[in-house]
Amino acid sequence: MTSASISPSILPLMPARREPRAPARRIAVFRALQLGDMLCAVPALRALREGEPDAHITLIGLPWAQEFVSRFSALVDALMVFPGAPGMPEQPYAEAAAEPFYAAARAARFDLAIQLHGSGSLSNAVVRRLEARRMAGFCPDGADGPQAARVRRTRGGVLLPWPPGNEVVRLLALMQALGYPAADPHLEFPLRPLDHASWRLLAEEHGLGPGGYVCIHAGARMLSRRWPLQRFAEAGRALRRNWKVVLTGSRDEAALVEQLARRIGKPVVNLCGQTSLGTLAALIGHARLLLCNDTGASHIAAAMDTPSVVVSCGSDSARWAPLDASLHRVLAEQPPCRPCMHQQCPVAGHPCAADISVKRVVDAALELAAREYDHA
Repeated sequence: MTSASISPSILPLMPARREPRAPARRIAVFRALQLGDMLCAVPALRALREGEPDAHITLIGLPWAQEFVSRFSALVDALMVFPGAPGMPEQPYAEAAAEPFYAAARAARFDLAIQLHGSGSLSNAVVRRLEARRMAGFCPDGADGPQAARVRRTRGGVLLPWPPGNEVVRLLALMQALGYPAADPHLEFPLRPLDHASWRLLAEEHGLGPGGYVCIHAGARMLSRRWPLQRFAEAGRALRRNWKVVLTGSRDEAALVEQLARRIGKPVVNLCGQTSLGTLAALIGHARLLLCNDTGASHIAAAMDTPSVVVSCGSDSARWAPLDASLHRVLAEQPPCRPCMHQQCPVAGHPCAADISVKRVVDAALELAAREYDHA
């Protein structure tokens, strides 16, 4: 039988010839920080993903960031847990885990390692030990050689002088220096069906209608970042005249928030320690307003487009302020000792907190909360 007589239906299947695909680029991003800091990095990660759609992107972060990687799986593919380093305050240094960590990083053969963890005074040494083919990040002026006053582009990578100003904007500036497309600076926090369902259960149990309550988040990891609890209580009583008051916080803040609940008095809804991260975001997303210290909850409000009043004590308020000043009001005093990295304020009277009055906070909250409810 000749080939011409073979029925087309029984022609042998020939594999299509495909061009060999280049292996996916491997990129490491070092940012071993807490929730609010990670949310501020989302626009930069978005720009990175848009510029590197096929890359395998590994976040080098704190153990809790597995939740971040899971929720932001469209932007980040994997987590390597950072063991800490001498002088870095975010976690204790696990010396025994350090060498296995760096060995695993070298074995990963990263094509690019991006330092998004501060000015580089400590973190650049960490990123260099990853031994990626190229490195990008920030450097303090003058700390990485005589040319540090301008962007340095070499075969080894890119270093951008640590710029002043907002954290979201500065991280995006590094992405632009790397040639990635401009990205929307708006924060985001993806919600899952379980987050929505959990919020609905809480809403039914406590009678919380969308826009019918305000959240108060009085905790902060550093004591120097906390506005006095009695002032939160006075503000809560003032806001309760118009809306239900819901108290939020982590499990380790339960005693603090229980004390706040007693000072506000009934009725108040205390949900401290009763929400997952996703449920907390849904709860804040449906709130009329969030009143909080300068902490991670404020960045959740920015991501969810919920109006907020942020009482900023101790921190670099310009660096961490939400970009939308019409939706978020940051109240701060600027004594000469600021910004402060002390766990407890060493100055008598804690002036950066004491000088922000209850009236000032309540007036700002009432102004924002009085607007038509159009978020969530």
